[in-house]
Amino acid sequence: MDVAVAGAGPTGLFTAVALARRGHRVTVVDRDPGPAADGSWERRGVMQFHHPHGFRPQIAEALSAEMPEMLTALGDAGAGQIVFPGSPFPALRCRRAVFEQVLRAFAAAEPGVELRSGHVDDVLRSGGRATGLRVDGHDLPADLVINAAGRAARLADDLRVPGEGGDCGFAYVSRQYSLLPGAEFGPMNAPVGNIKTQSGYLVAIFVHDRRTFSALFIRPADDRRFLALRFTEVFETAAAAVPALADWVTPSRSTPITPVQPGGRLHNTYRGQLDAAGRVGLPGLLHVGDAVCTTNPSAGRGIAVALRQAVALLRLIDEYPGDPAAAAQAFDEWCDSHVRPWFDDHVYWDTDLLRRWSGGDVDVTRRLPSDLIMEATEVDPTLLRVVGPYMAMQALPATLDEIEPQARALYARGWRPPPHPGPTRDELAELIA
Repeated sequence: MDVAVAGAGPTGLFTAVALARRGHRVTVVDRDPGPAADGSWERRGVMQFHHPHGFRPQIAEALSAEMPEMLTALGDAGAGQIVFPGSPFPALRCRRAVFEQVLRAFAAAEPGVELRSGHVDDVLRSGGRATGLRVDGHDLPADLVINAAGRAARLADDLRVPGEGGDCGFAYVSRQYSLLPGAEFGPMNAPVGNIKTQSGYLVAIFVHDRRTFSALFIRPADDRRFLALRFTEVFETAAAAVPALADWVTPSRSTPITPVQPGGRLHNTYRGQLDAAGRVGLPGLLHVGDAVCTTNPSAGRGIAVALRQAVALLRLIDEYPGDPAAAAQAFDEWCDSHVRPWFDDHVYWDTDLLRRWSGGDVDVTRRLPSDLIMEATEVDPTLLRVVGPYMAMQALPATLDEIEPQARALYARGWRPPPHPGPTRDELAELIA
């Protein structure tokens, strides 16, 4: 069949290649024309493109199932692999720009996939079903339409219930660096790099491909004292003041390769396939990826959740040939069970973390958020039996219910995560000022 995909991000391109390999003819439409001739790529409108990303094992799992050659291509582009004990699939150390460039080239070379630059105006509708896309005022007929255009796109807004959630309350500032020849990695406390929760904010080092890395500040979005972090001199001074970053960004170890990248409008959102009456709004139209769910990027779940959706959607399209309404209904039920829990988890986690960053103590009168349960493994390693699979996204957040009372009892006795060396948020704000 002819398939029209709105959006040429990771979800749209992955889905397009997988459908083409099933014998379908796929046209992917995106207003971004792709990388320039010199390889540079602004990716306008995709704020997160130049920020650090976590490429969890679920991504390699999806690629292995549908296009294993791309893992080889990513390796050739410099992406590193992180092998976890007991996991058949590696996580990837890679810049998102590199990941998307490799995937886009892969899709462009795939027989049965056409990449088209243009603005999607609307979904074509006839006889009570989707019949294609309107692109720059022209019709693109299709038997199936897939909306992978992201959270901010308003495609077919009238056909499903408005989304839940909103701004998660955090903002980012990051910069990419390259290690100097012969320089070794700095201190690391996680496979992806070095992540430290400070007093009222968070910093991280994300290791990427070809000896590059990102230094990152995460802070409450409403704390305007940190707006000046977007300026180079201020960012470098602040990074040098926080030991977890300073050991990496020192000029004796690395050199900057990008400007400072501010990032806002970070959302936790969830939106299903159905309309207000609980029905499929338009048979033949399916929503996937960020059009269904986004989460605060701090846990690196975004692309993993999106490609898991894509894998499930492909399976259901195969299971319901010629019945897109049944596929949409089944996909909505699958997302409600397997995607929504990650949204709910982050909403609760982020709300409580902002409260604590504003001076609140751990509230032991109610269920602990997931980040505090993970922190408790520092003093009670027995919790890792349950926390480990959750952190790896091999088990849903509800599995933490088994050990939550055990972790809460630890906090009730007075234990708190020890602070990491470095300035408090107020002290850092003073330095910025």
